[in-house]
Amino acid sequence: MSLKTFNGYSSVNYISRRNFAQSLNMLQFFSKYKYFGIVLLVLSAIIISVMYQALSPKKVLPVYQPDDVATELVDSTVQYVRKYHTIAPFSLTNQNGETITEAHYEGKIYVADFFFTTCQTICPIMTDHMAKIQKELQNDSEVLLLSHTVTPEIDTVAQLKRYAQKKGVNDAKWNLVTGDKKQIYDLARKSYLAAKDVPYSEYDLIHTENFVLVDRQKRIRGFYDGTDPEAIDALLEDIAILKQEE
Repeated sequence: MSLKTFNGYSSVNYISRRNFAQSLNMLQFFSKYKYFGIVLLVLSAIIISVMYQALSPKKVLPVYQPDDVATELVDSTVQYVRKYHTIAPFSLTNQNGETITEAHYEGKIYVADFFFTTCQTICPIMTDHMAKIQKELQNDSEVLLLSHTVTPEIDTVAQLKRYAQKKGVNDAKWNLVTGDKKQIYDLARKSYLAAKDVPYSEYDLIHTENFVLVDRQKRIRGFYDGTDPEAIDALLEDIAILKQEE
């Protein structure tokens, strides 16, 4: 069967030429507006990103008050405080024999805990985890560490120094402090809300696994199990959130 002709060309050739011409016209059209399309695509991506960030709430750490914490961890004199709670002023002595006060932590984020050097149970784990935090944040001057001995009659400056050297403590970042026992215990129960509230005696012994995250305003922003690796990871994440918040 013969093909129909049109101006000397078969109908197949004519259709092919026409399709080619249409394709060429489409390519010329897209070539003309390709830069506009790229710009539109970039703008769309930016708008979607901005909308996503606007709709995703920024995480903010809570500010803990004594009223928010289990009563057994809070001294009876501050149990019902619901606002304005901060870490009280203190004056203690570190592993280098230097007097350490709240002024050393002014404008800093810090992690506090309570330990003793002769502890054979939870304290070695806690100290290792503090060392991990020190390593992770070794170049971050905004974050410091503070460990209080709960047996100051045993943990003298010399003992703390030996312990600090053994554990790889960076003196510029991490203070191990000793001093008046009642002051330390009052800090644990009335300021850091980290130890069980029992009547104080010179034979008393605080034994708490709590790490406490404190912000630049000396407010408590988190409690973490110092023996739990996952809790330490959460603490590091919360420090990053706190830095962005402030």
